[in-house]
Amino acid sequence: MAVPTARSQAAAPAGRSSFIDRFSVVVVALAAVIWVSDAYFRNPLTNHLTASQIVFAEDALVTIFLLPLLLGGWKELGGLTARQWVALIVIGVGPQALATWLFTKSFSHHVFAVTYVAQMTQPLIAMTLAWLILGERRRRWFWPTVVIALVGVYIVVFARDLSEPFKVFQGQQVGGTAGVRLEAGLEALGAAILWAAGTVLGRFVLGTLSFRTTTALRFSLALPILAVLVVAESGLGGFGHYTISDFVPNLLYIAVVPGVIGLLVYYRGLASTPASLATIAELALPVTIQLLAPLPYPWGFGQALPAYAQLNQAIGTGLLVVVILILNYTKARTPPVVVPEVAAA
Repeated sequence: MAVPTARSQAAAPAGRSSFIDRFSVVVVALAAVIWVSDAYFRNPLTNHLTASQIVFAEDALVTIFLLPLLLGGWKELGGLTARQWVALIVIGVGPQALATWLFTKSFSHHVFAVTYVAQMTQPLIAMTLAWLILGERRRRWFWPTVVIALVGVYIVVFARDLSEPFKVFQGQQVGGTAGVRLEAGLEALGAAILWAAGTVLGRFVLGTLSFRTTTALRFSLALPILAVLVVAESGLGGFGHYTISDFVPNLLYIAVVPGVIGLLVYYRGLASTPASLATIAELALPVTIQLLAPLPYPWGFGQALPAYAQLNQAIGTGLLVVVILILNYTKARTPPVVVPEVAAA
């Protein structure tokens, strides 16, 4: 006879490194920094490949690289509940396939202010979902830190002109028509919603699966959906548009560094981090992009900043770093998330 028991997701499996667990919020932020290099290699591909073609090739390569991890964790799948299988499928279809596709499309409009503003809603969405799905509860002092983090990210992203988003949305600056701005905003918002859901559902399945198996399943489950998107956008001929120069170095780098390494680091950190804290740590991604922007290629985008903008970036970065360190220090006080689990009586 089976009876329900409960296991806290906050509990770490035996043998897990206590050092990584202690600094897991910082580890999630590190993963977000690793993802940043994706932009340097993705942008050249947008000149002749559609968003679905880029994401499909990236996902296919990562799936191949992670196949040994998937096979090695095959026995873990037997312990999954129906709800966890649903969560995994949603992660593969939503955050990995559709969200990456939507963000790539939004970025291709080159209305970056619109894209970044829409993306800044992700932490708020993730925290709401963590409350509804995982039952995570935060202390009152947590919410001021969220505001400080978002203000810090805003100052860094729009260091040149803090009023830029308002001007772009009002059409006072060059950045596409109102229709283009709306399309870019909706695509980025859709990606933010799906990625927020991915953070929360990933935290949920990590109560049973190892971070290696979770990472491998995320990519493998997304592959069929991405294949359908390619056919929908370009027909069967869409699979024949790739060149050797697309794979070496661009797609190969995207697959190995931000893909395999970035997601393994991310899920390892997420395994010991409440979803509502992890989503704040992920804000390190837009901040890092903007900090690298003034550096010459290949380290940055060669966009020189005036002194006042550099000061703004320093202030905004400092605010986010302080918030991440505070959240990492206090995360041990987070109430555990209880996940139903079946045990033999």
